Amino acid sequence: MYSAKIAYLCAAIIRNILMLEIKNLHATVGGKEILKGIDLTVKAGEIHALMGQNGAGKSTLSNVLVGHPAYTVTEGTVTFNGKDLLAMTPDERSHEGLFLSFQQPVEIPGVSMVNFMRAALNAKRKYQGLEPLDAGAFLKLMRERRKIVELDNKLTSRSVNEGFSGGEKKRNEIFQMAMLEPTLAILDETDSGLDVDALRIVAEGFNKLRTPETAAIVITHYQRLLDYLKPDVVHVLIGGRIVRTGGPELALEIERRGFDWIKEEL
Repeated sequence: MYSAKIAYLCAAIIRNILMLEIKNLHATVGGKEILKGIDLTVKAGEIHALMGQNGAGKSTLSNVLVGHPAYTVTEGTVTFNGKDLLAMTPDERSHEGLFLSFQQPVEIPGVSMVNFMRAALNAKRKYQGLEPLDAGAFLKLMRERRKIVELDNKLTSRSVNEGFSGGEKKRNEIFQMAMLEPTLAILDETDSGLDVDALRIVAEGFNKLRTPETAAIVITHYQRLLDYLKPDVVHVLIGGRIVRTGGPELALEIERRGFDWIKEEL
């Protein structure tokens, strides 16, 4: 009885831990301002859905958070687990626990999945002051994690994403997430181009990796992904700003009515 109470209290404390805090974030790409004052806070254990029409700034926000060099922050702050995220290199952001699942995963010919993932994982372990995993321990971990998204063993022995279908690439993104165990995952239109079965497998794989200590920002146009992921908070991004925030019911209303009614109310 007491152990259950302790576990409940610990979970409650974790849920109140502020993981990501974005204040008045402005950013440009190619000299054009895309983000025009983003304010967003994410606590441990939460899933935030970010919705909006094309060009609203959703992918720009994800690229700014992971440190894409084409994007320039002109104003604002981003704090991640108490640290200045904007002062970190992209590698440091990843090692600190930030992960981006790309909207269009790229192929890397000549680089095997095994070597790619082992290098990435051991680089993170080195950053954390841990010993690298030897070949046996790494391959055991890889076998366990690929089962989460039903990724065929033949695919993990090939070059990164080379010859993969769209669904296989998205599964591979969640597999990489399973290997790296980030604290904050950003899924940028992971549902794009997926059929019903592939969407279910990817979403269920993501849900298996959720813990009270992790959080996620899910960028999507559609309710179908959110039916699986069950977001805690839904944000609407229009014109580079978050203009509406609500619960899961907001996504359902957008599914029925689109975004024009929100624009009309601004």
